[in-house]
Amino acid sequence: MAGRIEGRIALVTGGASGVGRATVEAFVREGAQVVLTDLNVEAGEALAAELGGKACFIRQDAASAADWDMVAAAVRERFGRLDILVNNAGILLKGSIEDATLDDWQRLMRINADSVFLGCKAGVALMKDSGGGSIINISSIAGIAGRDDYAAYGASKAAISGLTRAVAAHCRRAKYRIRCNSIHPDGIMTPMTAGSYPQGVDPARFTIDADPMNRACLPADVAAAILFLAEDGSRAVNGIELRVDSGQFVMSI
Repeated sequence: MAGRIEGRIALVTGGASGVGRATVEAFVREGAQVVLTDLNVEAGEALAAELGGKACFIRQDAASAADWDMVAAAVRERFGRLDILVNNAGILLKGSIEDATLDDWQRLMRINADSVFLGCKAGVALMKDSGGGSIINISSIAGIAGRDDYAAYGASKAAISGLTRAVAAHCRRAKYRIRCNSIHPDGIMTPMTAGSYPQGVDPARFTIDADPMNRACLPADVAAAILFLAEDGSRAVNGIELRVDSGQFVMSI
């Protein structure tokens, strides 16, 4: 039985760990050929080796225009096209408007927002020449709901939402057959978020595995939503903000 994205060519940034890794694994399982990129060369190469011929690794700073040119050229040379792009690379820095520094702001904007802007530009250029595709940008609940302790981080993720809608509208008007959607997780159990829990507290206590009504989900839960937006079953879904947050957002309003 063919997989849900059998034969597709996918690119996942920040693919060596967390949500990126879970997405790469899901894509390979469902039949795609995956290019995963990351700054963590050791973890990226290990994952690609583990997955065999269905995945390859490229070292990339996703916030570098030169690196995007290099990755896009490599994808075009090896595969001739790109069907799915997941702009997942990002960092988390805590800080209210009083605590956050300008350096924090600029670093978050560079890594979280500039990377998605550059990724969308590269993705559109590749996809419009090969019949279309799906771009999935990983934002956050912090990008649509105010978080007093994540001011700069929330702003960087909000930028992704606005960019996603603009890309979706542009590609629709241009008739490129490219969809662009954003996903907004909250409380995912990843290495990046582990440090946000109080010392001595086991984060597993707060996962939906422990209690379906808990707040925290697992990387595989987000990867499942990404897979939905990548496949043809979501062909009528374009320009949306998909929340994967165990209902956290609706409980806060």
